[in-house]
Amino acid sequence: MNLSNLKPAKGSIKSSKRIGRGTGSGRGGTSTRGHKGAGSRSGHSTKIGFEGGQMPLQRRVPKFGFKNLNRVEYNGVNLDALQALVEKFNLTTVDLEALVAHGLVSKNDKVKILGRGELNAKVEVKAHGFSATAQKAIEAAGGSIVKL
Repeated sequence: MNLSNLKPAKGSIKSSKRIGRGTGSGRGGTSTRGHKGAGSRSGHSTKIGFEGGQMPLQRRVPKFGFKNLNRVEYNGVNLDALQALVEKFNLTTVDLEALVAHGLVSKNDKVKILGRGELNAKVEVKAHGFSATAQKAIEAAGGSIVKL
């Protein structure tokens, strides 16, 4: 067996419907488009979500709430994850590069340090945001924070 005699599995490839090839083909005449109306004409297209004049689902469903277009979404990293990083790799500063290198966040994320867990190590933490409890815990352990 080599590349020149590979074939797809039997029955996995079907030939497409060939429409508009004469009446003998079984799909000639109106070519599966029916008689008259916009759908039989060339160039006809309907709007996305159009349901034949019935009120479309997107308009039937009630809307509520508010989506702020200018929101900033942060990726949260808790103190217990920082403590594990510091213990495992003997870090003195935890910044975005360290978090990305160890797989906690991706390089385009904004990072917010959150207060779950305990931090015992004295470290300098650089991030885009800090919760109040996380900030207190880092400073209580003798560390410092730097907002990016």
